[in-house]
Amino acid sequence: MQNYDFLVIGSGPAGQKAAVQAAKLGKRVAIIERQAEIGGVSVHTGTIPSKTLREAVLYLTGWDQRGLYGRSYRLKENLTIEDLMQRLHITLNHETEVMSHQLSRNGVTVIQGEASFIDEHTLQVERPGGKLEGFHGEKILIAVGSRPVRPEGVPFESESVVDSDGILDIKEIPKSMIIVGGGVIGVEYASIFSAMDVKVTLIDGRERLLDFLDRELADELVHHMRDRGVMLRLSENIDRVEEKEEGKIVAHLESGKQVSAELILFAAGRIGCTYALNLHNAGIEPDSRRRIKVNEFFQTEVPHIYAGGDVIGFPSLASTSMEQGRIAACHAFGKSACQQSSDFPFGIYAVPEISMIGRTEQQLTKEQIPYEVGLARLRETARGQIMGLEDGVLKILFSSEDRRVLGVHILGEGATELIHIGQAVMLLSGTLDYFIENVFNYPTLAEAYKVAALDAYNRLNG
Repeated sequence: MQNYDFLVIGSGPAGQKAAVQAAKLGKRVAIIERQAEIGGVSVHTGTIPSKTLREAVLYLTGWDQRGLYGRSYRLKENLTIEDLMQRLHITLNHETEVMSHQLSRNGVTVIQGEASFIDEHTLQVERPGGKLEGFHGEKILIAVGSRPVRPEGVPFESESVVDSDGILDIKEIPKSMIIVGGGVIGVEYASIFSAMDVKVTLIDGRERLLDFLDRELADELVHHMRDRGVMLRLSENIDRVEEKEEGKIVAHLESGKQVSAELILFAAGRIGCTYALNLHNAGIEPDSRRRIKVNEFFQTEVPHIYAGGDVIGFPSLASTSMEQGRIAACHAFGKSACQQSSDFPFGIYAVPEISMIGRTEQQLTKEQIPYEVGLARLRETARGQIMGLEDGVLKILFSSEDRRVLGVHILGEGATELIHIGQAVMLLSGTLDYFIENVFNYPTLAEAYKVAALDAYNRLNG
């Protein structure tokens, strides 16, 4: 039996940051990872791969230069899956190398194998080859992540049917595809593949896509997707999937409609990877989607066992997972740490990008909070002209009473970077005046903040 102060199950964003934080507090720490390489879903099938694929597509198709050189502009004709995977493999190898070095530098032991609870302090780890080893942890963090939901009756054994993990293993770029699920993952892949001129049909049971977004931005994204030929089938649900002999896959909808394509991607929800953990031996009961309930310090119902990342559910972002791991490690060893703010930025890496923080117009209206809107079009900035931007909007919501920033919503190039300016001002209780009175580098897209603020100022002053 090997003893550790802190055992971490899973090496994704939450697990890594928790392990490093505990090690910096002088604790003996080990990460148990069932895969051959560290990084978890975030690095190998989720966040990093999808964003790398997006960058490769935008570069190789010449998408981000078409505003200057026309819609027919292509950097590379006859794009292949090998072209895309080359960049992906380079990125993943570098990322895992950096992570391994960080863990090694901080004295964190990495143990390859699949962990399960024997009791609330003891883990059994099945090593590659089948050897079993025991580990005792004074404190334990569960950060095993999630996997895609696979609906029953869908022929996932077919090469024409994949989930959001399997999409990276396709052999060639399809001419047509169906995406089931209009959440963040489904929308990202729909826009990425449509940028490669793939005929995409997106199916979702809800009336609107991404209904947590500011409605104006969501509508703008839908407009761009439709403009690129994406067919939206909203308020529709899949009844069954049929594979045809000629290599086509047919989705039969509950409404009686049929949609056929070369490939179908299911991106309709995720479930916690907790089946193999034997959580009942530790006194923990997951919910119906195998997620673990935690308190504000990320403690489970067993006080010395913590959980973080996708396995605890919303918001299931790599960025928030990192903070969850850090806070959990601090709390476990009596180190004070700020609780995670309820205001954090969302980033959607569609084409174009979307990012937001704070409240939407719909929320402010429902809460009866008076507000004013400042709006700027990215194409109207000098930097936008230089870059050839055709789309993009930056929207700031201000209080009508004290001019404080209540929310920032951005669609367009660099949205996930630009959002942090608004985040800082909002969380520091900044007002409209900050953007008006301060100097921004010129020419930059960040200048859109000043343009939007001046727009709001004109509205507030009639």
